[in-house]
Amino acid sequence: MLRLKLVPDNPAFDFLRQLKITTSVSVLLVLASIGLFFVNGLNLGIDFRGGILLEARSEAPVDIADVRADLNQLALGDISIQTFGNERDVLIRVQRQDGDEKAQIVAIQRITAALGEGFDVRRTEFVGPTIGAELAEKGVLAVGCALLAIMIYIWFRFEWQFSIAAITALSHDVLSTVGLFALLRFEFNLATVAAILTIAGYSINDTVVVFDRVRENLRKYKTWDQNKILNKSLNETLSRTVMTSVTTSLALLAIIVFGGAVLRDFALAMLWGVTIGTYSSIFVAVGLISRFDLKRSDDEDTTAPVPEYER
Repeated sequence: MLRLKLVPDNPAFDFLRQLKITTSVSVLLVLASIGLFFVNGLNLGIDFRGGILLEARSEAPVDIADVRADLNQLALGDISIQTFGNERDVLIRVQRQDGDEKAQIVAIQRITAALGEGFDVRRTEFVGPTIGAELAEKGVLAVGCALLAIMIYIWFRFEWQFSIAAITALSHDVLSTVGLFALLRFEFNLATVAAILTIAGYSINDTVVVFDRVRENLRKYKTWDQNKILNKSLNETLSRTVMTSVTTSLALLAIIVFGGAVLRDFALAMLWGVTIGTYSSIFVAVGLISRFDLKRSDDEDTTAPVPEYER
């Protein structure tokens, strides 16, 4: 049987040899992302800008494309439509209309009329700018707390040098994702915040696998040069890293192609996150710990258990 091999057997790539180039690329990427954030800003969705929310149930399965076409004729601005629960329930978000509360009520009446008698509008909400600001604040807080918790976890699991490297790699991933949204003007909403948190989880999982192998090899090869051990650890986990990234990317590509407009931005953010997370695990996280003089165990355990993950 023909086996697909994305990575050759017993790879021996010298990753750390490219450290100067990858460090320059990462610094430029982060600086460009920060610059784009302040120059272009983010295309904030209704969740953060405020707007109108309607929950409706149709007598028949909802055709999102038809509903979107009908509501776009109202010229109410940004409109987000998605099904939830089952194919008859639909959630409609419309950007906040200019004017006071009466303007919002008029917009709700127009949307209800456009949906027609086949829809039963079960709930209407108006998300004001204050609530949007609170959601934005809580979104930033959620990302910050997640990064802090991950740093503490890595610190206790390994050493402080590893936690510094891990949090730097995660910050690199988060900032570059925000920069991507600022550049391409994708809608930045609560789903995007969820995508960023997922990216952080994916990236740290990849990084911990590499760190585990580094720790094991530090114990096994005490006389080796530190950079040689780091390169060996990266090569030993390379197959697992690449296979995980490729299979995850295939699933995300399927969502991008078939998931519709509602999930497309989320999937694109995730796809970018998987790519940049893989890169940062290798070149940012391990590249940074190569700058430290890592502690090697005093135990004479040359038969340290091999991690469970496959090569």
